[in-house]
Amino acid sequence: MSYTPPVRDHIFLLKEVLNLETYSALPGFEDAPMDLVEQIVEEAGRFTAGVLAPLNSVGDKEGCRWNPDHTVTTPKGFKEAYAQLVEGGWPAIGAVKAYGGQGLPHVVNLSFSEMSSSANMAFSMYPGLTHGCYSAILNGGSDAQKDLYLPKLASGQWGGTMNLTEPHCGTDLGLLRTKAVPQGDGSYKISGTKIWISGGEHDMAENIVHLVLARIEGAPEGVRGISLFIVPKFIPDADGKPGPRNSVFCDGLEEKMGIHGSATCVIRHEESVGWLVGEENRGLALMFVMMNEARLGVGLQGVAQAEAAYQAAASFAKERLQGRSLTGPKNPNGPADPIIVHPDVRRMLMDSKALIEGGRAFMFWTALQGDLSHSHPDEAVRQKAADYMALLTPVVKGYLTDKGLQVCSNAVQVHGGSGFTEHFPVSQYMRDVRIALIYEGTNGVQALDLVGRKLAANGGRAVMTFFAEIDAFVAANAGAEGMKEFVDGLAAAKAKLQDGTMWLMQNGLANPDNAGAASSDYMHLFGLTGLAYMWALMAKASLAAIAAGSADPFYQTKLTVGRYFVQRLLPDADAHLKKAITGSELMMALPAEAF
Repeated sequence: MSYTPPVRDHIFLLKEVLNLETYSALPGFEDAPMDLVEQIVEEAGRFTAGVLAPLNSVGDKEGCRWNPDHTVTTPKGFKEAYAQLVEGGWPAIGAVKAYGGQGLPHVVNLSFSEMSSSANMAFSMYPGLTHGCYSAILNGGSDAQKDLYLPKLASGQWGGTMNLTEPHCGTDLGLLRTKAVPQGDGSYKISGTKIWISGGEHDMAENIVHLVLARIEGAPEGVRGISLFIVPKFIPDADGKPGPRNSVFCDGLEEKMGIHGSATCVIRHEESVGWLVGEENRGLALMFVMMNEARLGVGLQGVAQAEAAYQAAASFAKERLQGRSLTGPKNPNGPADPIIVHPDVRRMLMDSKALIEGGRAFMFWTALQGDLSHSHPDEAVRQKAADYMALLTPVVKGYLTDKGLQVCSNAVQVHGGSGFTEHFPVSQYMRDVRIALIYEGTNGVQALDLVGRKLAANGGRAVMTFFAEIDAFVAANAGAEGMKEFVDGLAAAKAKLQDGTMWLMQNGLANPDNAGAASSDYMHLFGLTGLAYMWALMAKASLAAIAAGSADPFYQTKLTVGRYFVQRLLPDADAHLKKAITGSELMMALPAEAF
């Protein structure tokens, strides 16, 4: 079974739901007329399906190989595919023109990113992390650092990483031990060990730029004393060409459940030479630029792997003959009916389709907010969009990856015993997606971030604005033909989310364990509400196309799947609210010894 990029759905979202053409006067958008965007999306589909997808199983089976000279060899075909990626200009889509990028909106780049992750998640991590490295330096680097590093990172000629985790600390970065010693010439000597560094060493780029968190000698303890450093594998000369080998080494690779084609490295800094990015002791704030971008990218991985797994499951269900339809044979000339005739198989496929398409819309809509937060001339619009980005990042990461795993699990189930073997692709999709619930902050941490930080930020301004936007949409569309089911479902979900928010505000401060106990269910309630809003927007766009005379079955299919979401998945909002407001008493009642 081959991967088919969902080009039609991407164009529908960009053109008819998000209406990108209405932003044509904004920086970045003026270079993205819809006909060009459509060409980019279509070509992205051809490249990812034709070049990256055939290497997915190869990467899984072969994996990366560590060599005694501390180098890493990527799976067969990866190096050549990476060269095609760079030659095609794909890494440069969302980079600014001043540093060699194409300057297109991030939401357009998102289309390529999703397809590349569906086609080959392990491969796509290399350019994904590189773009995050680019963004962090763009945000906090000096002019000299930007001039030296950004053009090479933007093109993908050089790779990028982030070095955070150490053997004794991950989420609690205040415990890190990697030290930085100033040398008097503006450089620092960096010493320490970092683990789980994706793309920390490989053979595809001519240089690798590590962004390393370390503590300068004498700096305060905890997160207040963390600084950020650029540590290149090869130290560039004045002309930007890779020079002497830096003393940063890959000491081994992790043996992982999935993403075998992604080099997950143990990186040793042995007085490696680095340069401070931004101010001393302010490194964590800069690194969060990269981390937040990575979190959105991980949410994307949830949708991307779900799409690939769903396609495999739907194809299998239409071909696998097993049993007869409950309403009489649908394949009377064959020995049995295809299993897609069975309601429970349809349940799994419809659940999956509704979650994927709703999740994709939520991801694209959130990415557009990121573009508006940077490009819109109206300060109020920029602030609103920035508020949304901060509020929704943990929801996109946590909810969409949870649901991505659910869809991949459904795909295995549709395959039955075949899904439990390595003869079919769905086992790889499930193994690959599992990490998405863990890295860049576990989903439990994302839920805590949502209820502990994001809700209360600026006096709750972001979530109240989100509620007001939904209320306005409901009021404007309540009487529109064909919209009642979508509007009513959205209004009911928003009311539950608002109730949950009020409960947290009243009970979370009094007892922080209440907030922690409610956090996961609240995040899922938020995700369901977000998808309900997206399905209402997609229904409105589909109804408009039909009213304008379109006979394309795409729109009726979209409405059917949307109604299924409202009837079959959205009721889960009630359960999440009821669980969230039970508080922490019983969750925390047992002594540790009882477990």
